[in-house]
Amino acid sequence: MPAPTSAAPRLLMRKLRELMASPTAPQERLDKVAELIARNMVAEVCSVYALRSDNVLELYATVGLKPESVHMTSLRVGEGLVGLIASEARHLNLSDAQAHPAFAYRPETGEEDFKSFLGVPILRAGRTLGVLVVQNRSHRTYPEDEVETLQTVAMILAEMIAAGGLEPLARPGATLDLRRPMRLDGVILAEGIGLGHVVLHEPRVVITDIFADDPARELVRLEASIDKLRITVDDLLSRSEMEKAGEHRDVLEAYRMFAYDRGWVRKMEEAVKNGLTAEAAVEKVQSDTRARMLRQTDPYLRERLHDFDDLANRLLRELMGKTGIHGLGMLPRDAVIVGRNMGAAELLDYDRERLRGLVLEEGAPTSHVAIVARALGIPVVGQLDGVVSLVETGDGIIIDGEAGHVQLRPQPEVEQAYGEKARFRARRQAQYRRLRSKPSVTKDGQQMSLQLNAGLVVDLPYLEESGANGIGLFRTELQFMVASSFPRASEQEALYRQVLESAGDKPVVFRTLDIGGDKVLPYIRASEEEENPAMGWRAIRLGLDRPGLLRTQVRALLKAAAGRELRLMFPMVTHVAEFSQARALVEREKQFLKKHGYAVPEVVKLGVMIEVPSLLFELDELFSQVQFASIGSNDLMQFVMAADRGSNRMAGRYDTLSVSFLRALRQIVDKAQEYRTPVTLCGEMGGKPLEAMALMAVGFRSLSMSPSSVGPIKAMLLELDVGKLRGRLLPRLETGRNPSDLRQFLKSFAEEQAIPL
Repeated sequence: MPAPTSAAPRLLMRKLRELMASPTAPQERLDKVAELIARNMVAEVCSVYALRSDNVLELYATVGLKPESVHMTSLRVGEGLVGLIASEARHLNLSDAQAHPAFAYRPETGEEDFKSFLGVPILRAGRTLGVLVVQNRSHRTYPEDEVETLQTVAMILAEMIAAGGLEPLARPGATLDLRRPMRLDGVILAEGIGLGHVVLHEPRVVITDIFADDPARELVRLEASIDKLRITVDDLLSRSEMEKAGEHRDVLEAYRMFAYDRGWVRKMEEAVKNGLTAEAAVEKVQSDTRARMLRQTDPYLRERLHDFDDLANRLLRELMGKTGIHGLGMLPRDAVIVGRNMGAAELLDYDRERLRGLVLEEGAPTSHVAIVARALGIPVVGQLDGVVSLVETGDGIIIDGEAGHVQLRPQPEVEQAYGEKARFRARRQAQYRRLRSKPSVTKDGQQMSLQLNAGLVVDLPYLEESGANGIGLFRTELQFMVASSFPRASEQEALYRQVLESAGDKPVVFRTLDIGGDKVLPYIRASEEEENPAMGWRAIRLGLDRPGLLRTQVRALLKAAAGRELRLMFPMVTHVAEFSQARALVEREKQFLKKHGYAVPEVVKLGVMIEVPSLLFELDELFSQVQFASIGSNDLMQFVMAADRGSNRMAGRYDTLSVSFLRALRQIVDKAQEYRTPVTLCGEMGGKPLEAMALMAVGFRSLSMSPSSVGPIKAMLLELDVGKLRGRLLPRLETGRNPSDLRQFLKSFAEEQAIPL
């Protein structure tokens, strides 16, 4: 590795480090930074502009321009050369600045005598915080090494701004953009109001050592870490499960493209030669590249941004010896987790007593993390593009899971208003709790059963608190998802027994292990990568192919329910023959336990979850064999509409209240009634008042939902005349009106009948 060729940038870095460490007033320190830069670059002008929260760039320090222009001169983003640099997040190098069409003259600065101009954006995590400029009277084009030096200094200024170093200099009523209150609009994934402080799900690697004492050593460290990174990516691509073409391989190929990109490596090497540590060099180049990619109009390049960020963060962790990703240490008492995306198991890793909400760049309403969050009563707003780069750990934040808003760094009056909104919601929940002892009977005398979806011990108290009629779906896989290794049979049995004892005489429906798809267990690996895991090796398919796994769980359930009734259903059943196989396995386990002297349940009822459309064509065969059925509306909807439930682009594209989907549900419930087979809908659809109205009208008398939904659904049904709604809704299903008509029709009916939604 060649040694750095010039000592000037390193000398500047050393002097800046000494200046930053000195006990100097903020304005004096910033002025001296400008003096150092001007002297080092033989520039007659050096100016620092900071971006205010009103989208205006204010001159905070200068050498060479009139001193009285400091804090008086300002340009809007996009205005003048400085505004152009801020809007495009790229440097500008001009030999005759006044000839540029974007030049904007400010007479108070006295800059008319200066011809050459070099300006660079002050960036942090791809976000523009200001602009740094040098100028000279002569016509000159600044060489590449001086551009690199100025960009390096801009990174140091970015850290100074992020640390609050310029806040004391702000005029009354003016705040810097980094601290600007913002309102972001997203998609509601789980309802509720949460006020708290930001905790990043994947915390940024904090660079504490910016200045390099030994650049040659830093170059060696950088080269070694890049080599390790390349080996890791090459190893991943060489694995047999990655040989098959597909999206998973495209992502890794993008990783390899970035890892071997000579331009990326050269920029990091130049930053080290200019006096930065290897870590600081990676962060600088990452921020510069991120800013450019964010402003690309090509959607493919913007999508590759996540790949680049992942690779750069991996390189940073390699350099700093950090292998952990998630910040699961002690949370503040009011933590709001902010991240790009998250799995259900990752959410369960957090201390739920301290968790006030979850904000995601991605996510969909029927994703499993959203389902688990609803079960835990945690508000979630998703599909907020770029939110991770807009926040810092500890920022104040409010999540409004009723309107789909997120307030970043809210002002006191906004915080006060949301505090009152949260208190109002609490009062409304108290009103719902007062309904828990009331029978779930509609206005026209129809008895309804409202049950809970659960999956953890923490869910059990909700059975009593909500007044639910039972547990319509106990997701047994959650115990497996929160465990670091496969739960022993005794651990499974203990959980199932605790669930049954907590339920007392109320029914509980256990669903056998539903893993695969997006519910991956780290200790159970598939033999090959699947192109479409939601429709692949999961649920009952996995259980029948690995009968030892299913037998262990069934045996634990039979032992836990000894002397009681056991209701057991199988997920993802595609045809009746699979149910027959599973039923035979249960019978064998029951006989095995009897033979060895174990008590068994007095009654075992077996059912299926209807979520694969093929079962709609075997309903007669199915209902002649099962003792009950449940409808998983989340998966059934995604398969009927061929719309991935986890896709941001598909979220909201198709309506559960469409004619086609309600016809499918009506077909199931009508056939179940014909065979006198109980059927429950246990997807997220049943927990929404408007959708629940439609379900009751087409014939459902049993719904299972998250605990927080029981109150609103009961309040709705107490005022609902099901017969009247059925008489108006069913003709619309027969005539096949426009799907959008149904939702509006139901809203109008609820308003007309004064039904609370």
